Amino acid sequence: MVTTRLPSAGFSITIRIAVTADASSIGRLTTCVGEAGAIVTALDVVDSDPTRVLVDLTCDTADSSHADQVVKQLEAQDGVDVRKVSDRTFLLHLGGKIEVNSKVALRNRDELSRAYTPGVARVCMAIAENPADARRLTIKRNTVAVVSDGSAVLGLGNIGPAAAMPVMEGKAALFKRFGGVDAWPVVLDTQDTDEIVAIVKAIAPAYGGINLEDIAAPRCFEIEMRLRELLDIPVFHDDQHGTAICVLAALTNALRVVGKDLADVKVVVSGAGAAGTAIMKLLLRQGVGDIIAYDRRGALHRGMDDLNPTWQWLTEHTNKDNYSGDLKGAIVGADVFIGVSAPNLLTGDDIAKMAEKSIVFALANPDPEVDPREARQHAAVVATGRSDQPNQINNVLAFPGVFRGMLDVSAEEFTEEMALAAAMAIANVVGEDKLNPTVIVPSVFDARVTPAVAAAIRAVVKGSPAPVNPAAVPEAELEQAPEGTF
Repeated sequence: MVTTRLPSAGFSITIRIAVTADASSIGRLTTCVGEAGAIVTALDVVDSDPTRVLVDLTCDTADSSHADQVVKQLEAQDGVDVRKVSDRTFLLHLGGKIEVNSKVALRNRDELSRAYTPGVARVCMAIAENPADARRLTIKRNTVAVVSDGSAVLGLGNIGPAAAMPVMEGKAALFKRFGGVDAWPVVLDTQDTDEIVAIVKAIAPAYGGINLEDIAAPRCFEIEMRLRELLDIPVFHDDQHGTAICVLAALTNALRVVGKDLADVKVVVSGAGAAGTAIMKLLLRQGVGDIIAYDRRGALHRGMDDLNPTWQWLTEHTNKDNYSGDLKGAIVGADVFIGVSAPNLLTGDDIAKMAEKSIVFALANPDPEVDPREARQHAAVVATGRSDQPNQINNVLAFPGVFRGMLDVSAEEFTEEMALAAAMAIANVVGEDKLNPTVIVPSVFDARVTPAVAAAIRAVVKGSPAPVNPAAVPEAELEQAPEGTF
């Protein structure tokens, strides 16, 4: 049995195997793994003797059950003795992924006296007399709190704060690696909005910014809105703003590839939660032709009952023709599909019914709304959230640079102008000479991205806002959107 799901480094395993020492034994191993639907990424000879060879075979699988299947097929081969199976992802997470390192040496009494008592008292008093000096004389200058209640973690749902920690640790590691920003996980054992707001407000003096992460909608909207009003440091909900920035950047370049204008296209967005709502608001601000928002209750349209305020606002500003059918019907003739929802909602045949030179962003992880291999048979440009597929739309393109820029100028808030500027900066890193259907966003490892985004953010704070399409939804109307952002 061969899996139909895409193998991923997230399910990479290393199998220690003893095989007979003949010329074809190692070749049989790789063939067996390939026939099982996995991808061999490394094969190392560990030891040998006249009769046996000990090898470590590393391969990417699709999920845990697929990994088990690969091992069983290897065990079934003649002359193969599987000694040990190691899950490389779990090994990477042992003991956590981040740590604290001191920036100062404490080698003698002199250094101790200046870093701690009695010398530290002088610095404390300076801050007491002028609180603004905290940004200059403490970690506040370069530190962000990554705050989550564990209620909407990746595609895993409400798994709680302890289970959310590996994601928040990873986020902190990305902040440091790509933006030089010191970030720390703050996971909260409460999902009460008032408690979360109160806790974050209480810890805010230690940080230069707050990154809200994996908090379920619609609660995340109110938490962000209230914290923005209470705090004098930027509050950024990455599931909303980071995703919206990256999608706008990718769509800007995808439209350049297919030769269409944003003002002329029809966009269908599957998923009207935190990410989908922020994406749609940013597209509306940029003057998108039309949007149909689709969620569990179907296409959001005028006349629907019992909508939350955010969905009600969307029905009044999207879906010009008041379409009320299903998702498959919504994308017929559409120019762009953006999925931030659930896997396997569409097929290649559905994509074939979109407009000519269509664009598909299927961003559900780990399994997209449509198999990208099928989508590429019909769409001109296809992007996913997966690192093993072309055109990965990944928030790491945005948030390190956004916070780097905000911290550099001691920004007090995150604004719509910053989002637009960041999106254009990311899009423009891909030069016209590099742009093509498989390259619409830069690599997350492109060293130009974070400096470009940070520079764009600094420019906005200094009074050079990003240009906005005059046909867009006016900023005043967006500000009236309930519980939302921008």
